[in-house]
Amino acid sequence: MDLKRPATYADEPAPSLVRGLGLFDATMIVMGGIIGSGIFMNPYVVARQVTTPFLILAVWALGGLIALAAAFIWAELASLRPEVGGQYAYLREAYHPLVAFLYGWGLLLVIQTGGMAAVAVTFARYFLELTNLPIADWMVALLALGCLTVINCWGVRAVGSVQSFLMVLKIVAILGLIFCGLFLVGPQARSTGAPSALLDRPVSFNLLTAIGAAMVPVLFAYGGWQTASFVSGEIREPGKNLPRALIIGVTGVVILYLAVNFVCVRVLGVSGLANTTTPASDVMRIALGPTGARLIAAGIAISTLGFLSQSMLTAPRVYFAMARDGLFFKSVGRLHPKTKVPILAIILQGLLAIVIAISGRYEQILNYVVSVDFIFFGATALCIFIFRRRLKLNSVEAAAADNLNGPIANVPGHPVTTALFVAVCWLVVVNTVYRYPQNTLIGLIILLAGIPAFFFWRWRNSVR
Repeated sequence: MDLKRPATYADEPAPSLVRGLGLFDATMIVMGGIIGSGIFMNPYVVARQVTTPFLILAVWALGGLIALAAAFIWAELASLRPEVGGQYAYLREAYHPLVAFLYGWGLLLVIQTGGMAAVAVTFARYFLELTNLPIADWMVALLALGCLTVINCWGVRAVGSVQSFLMVLKIVAILGLIFCGLFLVGPQARSTGAPSALLDRPVSFNLLTAIGAAMVPVLFAYGGWQTASFVSGEIREPGKNLPRALIIGVTGVVILYLAVNFVCVRVLGVSGLANTTTPASDVMRIALGPTGARLIAAGIAISTLGFLSQSMLTAPRVYFAMARDGLFFKSVGRLHPKTKVPILAIILQGLLAIVIAISGRYEQILNYVVSVDFIFFGATALCIFIFRRRLKLNSVEAAAADNLNGPIANVPGHPVTTALFVAVCWLVVVNTVYRYPQNTLIGLIILLAGIPAFFFWRWRNSVR
């Protein structure tokens, strides 16, 4: 028996999840986990830190390269460990069940639920702006989260279809923004362009810190690729399809993000971009008037709803895996006999997100976990070194992995690219600790509170 893993249900057989997601569905899940409402608004944050078109696009391109590096890292991890729970499973197998549990603990209590609550309220505000219904935004957020919870309980095929449909609508909305910015803007709007200089200041430490500050919202905008790994147990041929979905999906997002930022700079100019908090709405208003602003508001509402759908699909699989490891309520690790999905895990995620949305504390909660999230990103990337070393010690397993995965699962430039990605993640952590020490401390306290919870669940499981 593996001493590093807790006993599970007195060695009950693993549940039979339905592998109902193909390559297209998995790719849409990858893209849906990345694209929320941020790309429609975040460009102005970058423009306030770096003030030339070259630097703005260069920062987004650099963020895209980092995201692609992450996609290749998670692709190799997915091919080596195509297990239920994804990132949770990688951390468990590489380090210790405690590390994986703390990740799932943070995901459930703060990271995923706080993010879902914030996005649900964003959806509600755009929905109310479009419909003018006389109800509170938290009520719309509650209804959205409730409906998605119910849909996810129907089965992975049903929710996979819904997620793919919403993701296609997202892409259409972004392509519409790009088209309008390129072809429907008059000369007057284009005349507000920014200076043609490549750099806005001499190469110096000040320039590097400005680029570093601009990278923070960019990296957050590109985040979310890892959540697709949570549903690896429901993807057909996960050792092949999940790596491909990660690489194709992240590449598609990078192209869309660069195009959106090019359009924003072209239409608004750098100064105009820096002086607005709604760049996508401004571009569409210039192109199509009030109708354009309403159309992009609808696009943002659809985008946020799609992000919620993806989150509701993916995260509960982590809690399901925790329960199967004997580290959570046993009932959370059960599948519905007909739909073959972990209904209680899905309901738990939905209820916690609803509670946080109604409380209005989601923005404060999200501030607590920025550093924690990136600590786990870096730790997960380091799993590549551990798994590769184990494969070398087991030539039979290594040969089998090579035959299964092929070159698509290999991280290009490893170990340099992997080490650079880890360094970037932990630089974000250092920067966050420096700028927001109080929030970081609260986040760490929440995380450390999971340690006694872990030992409680192990004890509870051992005495049964």
